[in-house]
This record gives sequence, structure tokens and C-alpha cells, in this order.
Amino acid sequence: MRMLSLVFAPRHWPLLFSAGGFAWCLAFMALHPGEHDWLAIPLVLCGLLTTIGLGDLIQKPHAVLRNYPILAHLRFLIEEIRPEIRQYLFESETDGAPFSRDRRALVYQRAKMQLDKRPFGTQLAPYADGYEWLLHSFAPRPPADPDFRVTVGGPGCAQPYSASVFNISAMSFGALSANAIRALNGGAKRGGFAHDTGEGSLSPHHEAQGGDVIWEIGSGYFGCRTLDGKFSPEKFAEIARKDQIKMIEIKLSQGAKPGHGGVLPAAKVTPEIAAIRGVPLGEDCVSPAAHSAFSTPLELLAFAKNLRDLSGGKPVGVKFCLGRPGEFLALVKAMAQTGVTLDFIVVDGKEGGTGAAPGEFMDHLGTPMREGLNFVHNALVGAGLRDKIRLGCSGKITTAFDIARAMALGADWCNAARGFMFSVGCIQSLACHTDACPTGVATQDPWRGRALVVTDKITRVANYHRATLHCLAELLAASGLDHPGEFSLDQFRRRVSETNVASFADLYPALEPGELLRGARDPNLRLLWERADPQSFAASRG
Repeated sequence: MRMLSLVFAPRHWPLLFSAGGFAWCLAFMALHPGEHDWLAIPLVLCGLLTTIGLGDLIQKPHAVLRNYPILAHLRFLIEEIRPEIRQYLFESETDGAPFSRDRRALVYQRAKMQLDKRPFGTQLAPYADGYEWLLHSFAPRPPADPDFRVTVGGPGCAQPYSASVFNISAMSFGALSANAIRALNGGAKRGGFAHDTGEGSLSPHHEAQGGDVIWEIGSGYFGCRTLDGKFSPEKFAEIARKDQIKMIEIKLSQGAKPGHGGVLPAAKVTPEIAAIRGVPLGEDCVSPAAHSAFSTPLELLAFAKNLRDLSGGKPVGVKFCLGRPGEFLALVKAMAQTGVTLDFIVVDGKEGGTGAAPGEFMDHLGTPMREGLNFVHNALVGAGLRDKIRLGCSGKITTAFDIARAMALGADWCNAARGFMFSVGCIQSLACHTDACPTGVATQDPWRGRALVVTDKITRVANYHRATLHCLAELLAASGLDHPGEFSLDQFRRRVSETNVASFADLYPALEPGELLRGARDPNLRLLWERADPQSFAASRG
């Protein structure tokens, strides 16, 4: 009796119905040959379902299929399309991660030069914890020319670069499709801003459009490496002296996975990627976690100086997600003691980025952009070096308010990766790591990549950049300022409870110029500075 109740349990009904339907159709057609040929269709369908159900009962990897043959496949189907269902049917304007629907919509509207104004008031909650705002002036000014620039290049730089305050962050060819790279670089060319290559090196797709390029040099030294993966000065100089390359960026770490290397499997190393990166075809393309060209603060500065000389005097800097603060202070102390300084530093927030990473790294490793940027800015101020070194930043920057806030925290310019991905058509499908991007942005599948029409997207990239800086100019005018570098911490407010509001000046205390050299007021910071050793990152950890 128990066996019968188990066999005829509701969870087995789909299998029983399909098996029964198959048997009935087969018997009926056998008893009435040639009279009911249309029954071949339900016969095949029932037979297919029966085969699937029997396979579910005997397979071992999925317990839910063994208990719910046929029926459990609906679970896998719904689970597969769950992100799309949420995004298109249930997500509110302020929901969605990593970027909310209204953030994505704003980029799309500006890229397409559609109306980006909103009716009926804010959909945010001004009295909720974390709400932020900018203080305006009773004496607003006429909007300035939105082509805001910053000159990058220290005393030892023979070819300083006049950079836009809003540029495309590091994304490699290989992570993005050829058409996406061409569209981004073409937009940078048309809009007069810079495009970071990512550590995948300069590709023909960057060069084809002629936009200004920041060449990122990662630990794999792609494009400037020997066969065994070491840095090649000759190969570097050959590329770095190209007119299109305006700055050189040494990547120490990135926001999505700080302290983590990467592997592009051999199957994805196409002949084109192998040629661009200088790696063997048919082998895994490995990007180590650490650099082999240097291992101490002093060696890093010597490497940067060598790159500056080899490039003909172009600005050279570093990019990192801030980790142990004492290690960065060791680099600052090395610059203070030797007089050899970097031309720029880009602080990448842990809330980045476009690269796929283990969940633990993406969610819980590294410092968020605001805290990292503020610490780096204060450290340079405290060591008396801030006027010699420019600061860039990246980390979920998509709007003019994001740029204004970052510049108040110490940035000279901002970079955006995913914002510009939206401008070329990214729909946040979260399929970047699968090579199945539905819009042809993050894929190496040529048939998917062809969906992205370069000429159309170039215009959208330039439109998004121009419209965002136009809004930044309007924010400046409303605040009574002329340049985004004039934004200050005391102009920004953050609600820390329903009845309490804090100024950014209180939330992010500033160091006085030269304070680290004299002795910081904060005893913990003073101890970190004392321990910082220019000859060792490891000895400087705090």
C-alpha cells in the first residue's frame, strides 16, 4: 500500500500522465492504423517527457529531480530567468544591483540625448539613513564651459597631459568585445577624454579610433613582456612612445578582486589576443597577483621612473584598491625621502568593477572608494606631496553628483567603467563572465559582438560624457563655483539618523599640510607613519 501511495504521489503525476498518455496514444494508433495520424504529435511529446522523467529518477547529481521528475525542471527554468523577471517586472526605480534602474535609465537617456528630467519629486527617501545632498548658494553663477580639464604630470614629466575630469576606466580587450572597445575609444576621441586600456594592453581596436589612451601595465606585463612573463623594456618603449598613449598606469590591484591574480583559459586565448598580449597561443594567459619587476616601495618608484624615461617623459602613476594603510604610507614615505614622485595615483574602490571575481573578494575584500580616496588624499597632504601628485578615482561613478562628491573627497578626476558600458548598450544582465553577453559588450563571440554597431555607439559614448559634464557645470553654478576642483567637504551633508545630519568635513577629518612629517594628531596614524618602511611593504603593515 505504501509503495502504491509513493508511486501515485502528486509529485509523480507529471511522469505518470506522460507515461499514460504515451501508452494510450501508442495503443490507440495500433488499434486504428492510418485513421488518427495526428496522434503522432502527442505521442512524441509524451514519449519525450516520459524519457526525461525516467532519466530524472535514475540520475544522481540533482536530488530534487529524483524526487520531482519532470516537475523540478520548472524550478531550474524559473531560476534561470529569475534575474530578468525581477528586472523587468518587479524592480522599482530605485532597486537593482549593482546599479539601480534609475541610474541605468539616466545613462541611457543621456547617451541617446533623450529627456533626462524627472517629474513629481525625488523617489529617494530624504529622511532615511545615508541620504546625501549638496548645499547650493543664494548667489548662483552662470554655468561654466563644461570641458573641465586637469593637467597631469609632475616635475620630471616632459609630456604632461591635459585630462578631462571624467574618463573611461580600465577595461581590457578580451573582457570587452572588439566593437565595444572601438565604440568606447571612438567616443573618447569625439568627446576629448581618455580611455584606459585595462591590463590587456593596447589593441588595434584602440588604435583604429585614435582616442587618447591610458596604457595600463598589470602584473602580466601584457604587450611588454618576455616569453617567460617578465617585463621587457624594449617592447614597452616601442608601444609607450606612440602619440596616442598619453599616460602609463601601473596596476597594483583592482577593486573587484584586490590581491588576486587572473587566468584567461587557453580556450579563450585567440590568435588575436595572443598577439596583442604577447602570450603563447594554446596556453593559459596568467596574470599573477604580484609584480615581478618590483617588490618594495623604493623599487616601485624606480620602476615608475624607468617607465617615464622609456616613454619619453609621459606621466606615470599607479592604480590600486587601498588595502593595509601602512603599506601605502610606506610608498608615501619613500616619495618624501627620495624626492622621486609618481605623477598620479588612481584609487579604485572595492565597489568596482567589470572583472569577474570570487564572491568573497567582491563582497568583503578591499576598501570602498570614498574611504580609500580620502585616506590617500590625506596621506599626500600630510606628507607635503599633494600638490605634486594628481588623484583619480573609480567606483560606481555614473552621475555628476558622484563626480562632485568624489572631487570634494580629494579626487582631481574620475573614471567610470560600467557607466560607459551602459552608454554602449549594457543592460546589466550579469552575464559578463559567461561569454554570452546579450548586447555584444562583454563577449568574444563574434556573432554576439556584431550586434553592437560601432558608429551608433560612438555617438552615445560622447553624448553621455558631454551630458554628464553639462550637469556637473550646472551643479557648480548652483553652488556658486567655477571648477569642480573647488568642491569642498563642508558643502556635502549625509543623514546619519532620522534627526541627525553630519557634514562630510566631520565624517572625513582632514590632515593639515605636512602633519605626518610633524607628527599626526591621531595616535594610530602617527604610529602607522612611524612604522612605514620605504624598503619593505611587509614591514609597514599595520
